[in-house]
Amino acid sequence: MNQRSLLSPTVSVIIVNWNGLELLKEFLPSVVKSDYSNLEILLADNASDDGSSEWVRDHFPTCRIIRFSQNYGYCEGNNRAATEASGEVLVFLNNDVEVTSHWIRPLVEELQNPDVAAVQPKIRSTRERSHFDYAGAAGGFIDQLGYPFCRGRVFNTIEEDRGQYDEPADIFWASGAALAIRKDHFLSVGGFDSTFRFHMEEIDLCWRLQNLGYRIRCRPDSLVYHLGGGSLNRSDPRKTFYNFRNSLLMIWKNANGSWLKRNFLFRLILDGVAGLHAMLKGNIRDAFAIFRAHVHFYSLWRRIHRERNKTAAKVKMEKLPSMLKTSIVGDYFFSGLRTFQEITTRLHIKEKKSAYKSTSNKRT
Repeated sequence: MNQRSLLSPTVSVIIVNWNGLELLKEFLPSVVKSDYSNLEILLADNASDDGSSEWVRDHFPTCRIIRFSQNYGYCEGNNRAATEASGEVLVFLNNDVEVTSHWIRPLVEELQNPDVAAVQPKIRSTRERSHFDYAGAAGGFIDQLGYPFCRGRVFNTIEEDRGQYDEPADIFWASGAALAIRKDHFLSVGGFDSTFRFHMEEIDLCWRLQNLGYRIRCRPDSLVYHLGGGSLNRSDPRKTFYNFRNSLLMIWKNANGSWLKRNFLFRLILDGVAGLHAMLKGNIRDAFAIFRAHVHFYSLWRRIHRERNKTAAKVKMEKLPSMLKTSIVGDYFFSGLRTFQEITTRLHIKEKKSAYKSTSNKRT
């Protein structure tokens, strides 16, 4: 981002769409009404046959439309659109997101910091507008075993937004539902990994950026609302497949060697427990999806490991400060901790006790 355009860079909002005409009718008008002046709205249409592109062309002619000859999915659709976007800042926005009028400026302000590569707004649910959204809430984190969760959402516990996460903060990952990033950073790291296709591609992207020394942020003074479930419903076994497979891909690509030696085998065991639990509950399709996810991960392992070695040669993979030193599986299912605040409060108490013991041992 050059100095001339630092205060008000061109922003390209990229909306990938496949047969989402009804969603565009409901949510695109709010995006068009955004009060940021230096704005390009780009519809990346994945070969829709429901008239999506024609409707946008007729009702919002200021929007640019790129029509692909096939459905490239979220990752590759965004990658291809990013190369054609004119903005110095890219905002990847799902087609089921309603924005507030002032949502862009805080994101742009955050990206003026040269060590910040990506940022997300606070994301609430369109279904329960006082509550956080499942996919991103007030910023994403991962625990010491690589399980993702959010400020405002841990597993299926979704908090009401009472202002408890209204402070801007460093986070581990920014939600792909509404993610702002400098174009040069996005292109320099190769964009989204198209192997992921759906789910966790934004965590992988943010992890790669952090391994290069950049920070990821949440700006809660930017607010959007997300419907969710537009690509795959949470009960769809394909979502289970992508979540489990992509989590393994993400971890193996980005975690440092000592982390893998300590934790990866245990993580595989926990995945097996999850599959067994699904089977005992009669969710045979989910259990089989977890099995398939592991089989497919192993089939990709050689290629993913080569990518890992290339990355490791360029950067020093370290355990990052935003990776919390706790297990949300244990915190949630065994200790009964349901919110980000409860988990981090307990973590801080444990760290203080550990520091006190260390100081006492040194004195004696």
